[in-house]
Amino acid sequence: MRIGFSVPQFGPFADPGRSAAMCTALEALGCHSLWVADRLLAPLTPPEGYPGGPMPVRYGTHLDPLLALGVAAAATARVRLGSSTLNALWQPPLVLARALTTLDLISRGRLEVGLGLGWMREEYEAAAVPWRGRGARLEETLDVLEAVWGSGPVVHTGRLWTIPPSTVLPKPLQSPRPPLLLGGFTPFALERVGRRADGWLAAAMPLPYLDGLWAVAREAAERAGRDPAALRRVFRVNAHVTTAEADPAETHQRGTVRQICDHLRTMCRADTDEVLVDLQLTTDSPEEFLDLAARFTAELTGG
Repeated sequence: MRIGFSVPQFGPFADPGRSAAMCTALEALGCHSLWVADRLLAPLTPPEGYPGGPMPVRYGTHLDPLLALGVAAAATARVRLGSSTLNALWQPPLVLARALTTLDLISRGRLEVGLGLGWMREEYEAAAVPWRGRGARLEETLDVLEAVWGSGPVVHTGRLWTIPPSTVLPKPLQSPRPPLLLGGFTPFALERVGRRADGWLAAAMPLPYLDGLWAVAREAAERAGRDPAALRRVFRVNAHVTTAEADPAETHQRGTVRQICDHLRTMCRADTDEVLVDLQLTTDSPEEFLDLAARFTAELTGG
């Protein structure tokens, strides 16, 4: 099992200097990776569909995810740096490819490209991006990324975007491209993971639901002539850490450090499986954040 933590970027952690210092400290704990998330706004009227209840107010205060990854890259030397998830459709894919390539170069080849569709209509409206047709838009976005990161001149003709034969350099440091992970929790999303991605940006969840979704991805990989065993999984948990033991049915997101770690251990069944522990919703204190990160690391590594 690999262990990752969130890049501090929301609420009281939305300060570049504080985030940089905390990323340095998180790397010193021995974690494998650091991950940013993506929010444009927090509506004053609660949006429909937020998982787990009302949307946290602190999501209204945030650092840009790609710039926050640049801060993390400058503050660290070893850890992998990813997005879980970057909402892929809020900028043209050629612009997105340029930013991601630059991040891979800045980080000296440590980038993990994690993309998703998001879930909040209000953000799409604010970004002037159509809500309908999101899946097709993501498919073409992936086509453009592949074209830009491939060898030779870049050319793309699609329903939404056209790139004439062009030179688009430099290429990412990682070859043939940075690892590509996709989020989502529907059969359509998992079919796309199996068909096009290197892995799934998942979340801590009840095991029967997890197994059903993962089977969709593996079957899609087989149909596409890809090796299902090569697919990776990164399990995000927005940890709500409690001092008293929680109901066992809630330990995929709420409970003591030991309870949450026990659930994560049941989900991680391969050496390449990874956990992403986001502590920004359980504390406002950098000191407590780092103390909890140390406790999770010790519990998950047996140290």
